[in-house]
Amino acid sequence: MDGTKRINIKIGLTVMVVQKQDQRSGKLTEGTVRRILTNSPDHHHGIKGMLESGIVGSVKEIK
Repeated sequence: MDGTKRINIKIGLTVMVVQKQDQRSGKLTEGTVRRILTNSPDHHHGIKGMLESGIVGSVKEIK
């Protein structure tokens, strides 16, 4: 599923995010969404979210 549309992301979903420091390498981190941080309905780099672990990143994939 597409992580660039806010409507696709729900609290509790398992997602893959790229953290700010990993943007160049593209390294993805898996986790469960705790909060959705982007207010706009879509974002070309991915909707920013906070995972249960406290990690903040842009959603690239929804599991």
